[in-house]
Amino acid sequence: MVSIINSVFITFIKLLPRSLVSIFAKQYVAGEHVDDVLKVTKKLNDSGYRVTVDILGEHFSDQNEIENIISEYSLLYKLIEKNKLDANISIKPTHIGLDVSYDYCLNSFKNILKTAEKYNNFLRIDMESSKATDDTIKIYGELAKNSFNAGPVFQAYLNRTYSDIQNIENKEKLNFRLCKGIYKESPDIAIADYYEVNKNYLKILEYAFQNNIYIGIATHDKTLIDQCYELIRKYNVDPEMFEFQVLYGVPMDDYLKKHRKNNYNVRVYVPYGKQWYEYSIRRIKENPNILLYVLKNLFKQ
Repeated sequence: MVSIINSVFITFIKLLPRSLVSIFAKQYVAGEHVDDVLKVTKKLNDSGYRVTVDILGEHFSDQNEIENIISEYSLLYKLIEKNKLDANISIKPTHIGLDVSYDYCLNSFKNILKTAEKYNNFLRIDMESSKATDDTIKIYGELAKNSFNAGPVFQAYLNRTYSDIQNIENKEKLNFRLCKGIYKESPDIAIADYYEVNKNYLKILEYAFQNNIYIGIATHDKTLIDQCYELIRKYNVDPEMFEFQVLYGVPMDDYLKKHRKNNYNVRVYVPYGKQWYEYSIRRIKENPNILLYVLKNLFKQ
């Protein structure tokens, strides 16, 4: 019954005009233009939160479009510095050329990283579906040879993740975000059970704490957050060696206050861009529960 309802919702949402889809998007997307995300970032900074900015888009193959996106990322670093904002940038490999070729994508990352370093900023390499995992880790390895200003994302639901992190060279440079993972993957490579995913998440987190690796704890699972707190206390982790991360617009006020009370840093993931409509439709199609979640929160307001 739930799957039937979700299918009906998907059909319904795909028939809606952009103006109505924006109702679902506006709570979770800063806007379409760079000025929109700068305003949201400033507001979050003023409230005590760090930010990572994401320009919406993935699976670009037109090189002219990719070069324009690279220029926009470089401009964004400049504007972050100019406006004295506490923000870095998260970039998907398929947004800047992985679907063209590995070498093209690596060169794109190298060019953007030069700008990040120029402004003493940081580049977060987002992790996408498992098809891109090997290349993404390889790209990080190449960037890390000469820089401390880039870091990957790892997904706790992939069976391979713990060993992937163990195999990273130059761990003194490693700074990674840990999330559960949202892409639909084969049970041959991904953990499906909720409790087992959380168990692996905590195993990876403990490894980071034991090895003095900076980690972004990215989850909205409050039970898991409580367990993360237990590990922080167990290892008496320096608050400057981790941060909690949340998506823009997801109601987490009680836990955000808890983090702040404990003097723990919090970074908010803020997306923006012209691809907001496609992003919204695609995310709803991949996970119809998002639509039910958004509707529930709209009625709360």
